[in-house]
Amino acid sequence: MQFELKTIHKEAVPRALAKAEHYRLLNEPREAESICRDVLAAEPGNQQALTTLALALTDQFIDGDVAHAAKDAEAAIAQLNDAYGRAYFGGLVAERRAKAQHRRGVAGFYVFEGVRKAMRLFEQAIELAPPGNEDAVLRWNTCARMVMNDANLRPETPSDAWMLE
Repeated sequence: MQFELKTIHKEAVPRALAKAEHYRLLNEPREAESICRDVLAAEPGNQQALTTLALALTDQFIDGDVAHAAKDAEAAIAQLNDAYGRAYFGGLVAERRAKAQHRRGVAGFYVFEGVRKAMRLFEQAIELAPPGNEDAVLRWNTCARMVMNDANLRPETPSDAWMLE
């Protein structure tokens, strides 16, 4: 069954974005996702809606279709205007995907590759970060500790061990 979605007015965008954040905090990511999609229909390219959408999609990694949600989250991140945001939020998507795979028991070398992808993106974000913004450093360190504390998170072959250096 198909419905014609109702549209929101542009004046409602700030309030809708606040509601999306509220629903994320309530651990209701599908509601937050829906609101962000409504905002983007009313105001295509809205940067806050794109980042909140990506985060709401990654919030669904725990019990949803990780591959589909990750693809949608990456598409939202790709629309961000600034390189720092693309790198930082891209790293968050990769990190959260790797953690979801780890929880599901995916082979450690696949999880390792996802964590390393996140770390590379965080490294880019570190280079692009405005003064005083250490968010990417904090995320990079979290990823590094995850790898250092779990012996199962290693490269697929011993020849790839350079990645741990």
